[in-house]
Amino acid sequence: MATFCMSSPPIYINAFTSNVRLRRFACKSMTKMTSDDVSVDLCRRSGNYQPSPWDHHSLLAIKIKYANEKEVITRDVLKKKMKKILDVELKTRLEQLELIDDLQKLGISHHFELEIKDILTDLHHKNEKHLWNCDKEEDLHATALEFRLLRQHGFEISEDVFDVIVNKIESATFKSDDIKSIITLYEASYLSSKSDTKLYKVIRPFATEKLREYVNGDRDNETYKTREKAIHALEMPYHWRMRRLETRWYIDAYEKKHDMNLALMELAKIDFNIVQASHQEELKYLSSWNVNGLDELPEYMRLCFRVLYNEINGIGCDILKHKNINVIPFLKKSWTDLCKAYLVEAKWYKRGYKPSLEEYMQNAWISTSVPTMLIHFYCVFSDQISIQILESLSEHGQNVVRCSATVLRLANDLATSPDELARGDVLKSVQCYMHETGASEEEARGHVQQMISDTWNEMNYEAKIALLPRGFVEATMNLARMSQCIYQHGDGHGRPDKAKTVERVMSLFVSPVPLD
Repeated sequence: MATFCMSSPPIYINAFTSNVRLRRFACKSMTKMTSDDVSVDLCRRSGNYQPSPWDHHSLLAIKIKYANEKEVITRDVLKKKMKKILDVELKTRLEQLELIDDLQKLGISHHFELEIKDILTDLHHKNEKHLWNCDKEEDLHATALEFRLLRQHGFEISEDVFDVIVNKIESATFKSDDIKSIITLYEASYLSSKSDTKLYKVIRPFATEKLREYVNGDRDNETYKTREKAIHALEMPYHWRMRRLETRWYIDAYEKKHDMNLALMELAKIDFNIVQASHQEELKYLSSWNVNGLDELPEYMRLCFRVLYNEINGIGCDILKHKNINVIPFLKKSWTDLCKAYLVEAKWYKRGYKPSLEEYMQNAWISTSVPTMLIHFYCVFSDQISIQILESLSEHGQNVVRCSATVLRLANDLATSPDELARGDVLKSVQCYMHETGASEEEARGHVQQMISDTWNEMNYEAKIALLPRGFVEATMNLARMSQCIYQHGDGHGRPDKAKTVERVMSLFVSPVPLD
């Protein structure tokens, strides 16, 4: 039931709480009863997944080194110091923007939400009043950074602020070689929506090409840190990255800055370790699986169904108790829809059917389980549950959810389809496009990568207009970010040792940031 492992213990009071270690068992076949009541064994294809390197005993053995009362007190003192800097000491617009950006990337902006909102609201009002544009190339860094932060925090700001820059790009009169500004402009371009043609069609290709030229050029040692940032940006833009993993990377990057704030650096390190300790405790709790009924349920499908049935009803009962609304019918429907999507793919495989790319995606975004995960997330984490939103989620009416699921499916297909096809599975998006158009595999993979980019543009737009809680929308986008992280270097789920997953999990949940 790893799907549900994303909350604190109280909401799952009826879930698995025993400390008994789950025994490994293999499913080699399943039984089908014929019309003559004759038992027939059907071979079941195996994914050949390796056992998890993190079992319950490994998690229990993790020792918390830094997160103690002393660190918590130090963190609170540093938080007060940073609040004073935000409220009083910052003088210029650029200083404010860069500190907000650092707070965000260092993973501690949640401690200063009110201060950040006040600063960005004030900047937005000034912009509306003066109808500003980026008229000078030397102002590009500040303008692009402000644009990205305002859009990211839900403020309305037009891409027209870059009109002068766009005109210079199109007329080949853009002269600045300030790579810091180019990186900021590049990152801002990924906050585009499907209506922002200048950001998507002009600014992003231009900034990308400039960064590639810079990275591939001959540079001296003084520019190493900047080159490292450029490579990191080209590998994947910040807007697409998994936030907590990016925080771990940025802590190391920020420490190398010549003008880094020592108090901010200490706060980021201590806070990371405190949050990591909290995650460790949750993992220890969630890894504890009740197997008392295992001997009574020899058939794995009966076991899975019983566990699922009990889990859903347990979640539903907790929500009914604490939020006075019965969500069980919606949760059950989400699982029914997921199983129906699995069945469609099973029938396609059995019959050798080759769907078109569009037909495949209509089913595949549901079979990702993203809609199922997110309706559970909404029910568990929303302070107030809306029946209208529940019904919309249940009927797959929220496009931001569809976009998140689409990114996951496409990222998964790019990384895993060769292995899945080899062991026997339905065609994936790459192969569907190849079969439908006659494209080569390289061309098809390029098309799927473009689909991911286009879907992000649509998701940015849908996130802005969706009548959904902001926290839920952010969780939806984080799920897309997580999927690109998992499949960035291969099959990070099925082959974690070969796709940097082990290394990343260790950095987030096991290895603290050294404080001495």
